[in-house]
Amino acid sequence: MSGIIAAAAETQFHVLAVDDSIIDRKLIERLLKTSSYQVTVVESGVKALEFLGLVGDEKSNHTRKVEINLIITDYSMPAVTGYDLLRKIKESRLLKDIPVVIMSSENVASRINSCMEQGAEEFFLKPVQQSDVNKLRPHLLRRNICT
Repeated sequence: MSGIIAAAAETQFHVLAVDDSIIDRKLIERLLKTSSYQVTVVESGVKALEFLGLVGDEKSNHTRKVEINLIITDYSMPAVTGYDLLRKIKESRLLKDIPVVIMSSENVASRINSCMEQGAEEFFLKPVQQSDVNKLRPHLLRRNICT
């Protein structure tokens, strides 16, 4: 078992970061890269759905394999919110096991509870800190060992 954990620790995990605020996007990108994650950033829930292949009819879904180990998304975004993105990911047969973390500048208990009930792994309050990013690795390692 320790060999599996050591192999997983050497893997560079790929994180999709979604936020409509350029300042928050740059901050989360820097924090993730400091922790040796490969990072793809997009500026909206719509762009995230496109990247993940979750737009269009069912037949066109997942035409390319997405190598994402974790998704971290802002809650409040225009058009497709972080909550909407979470629901679509968890409804997808191929993507439902990818851990999703929600970020928000608003500490609203009902919002946090709704996200956790829909399958979010964590809910971070902004501004996201290095200590928050440090909480991601156990979710990645658990998923990597199980797959």
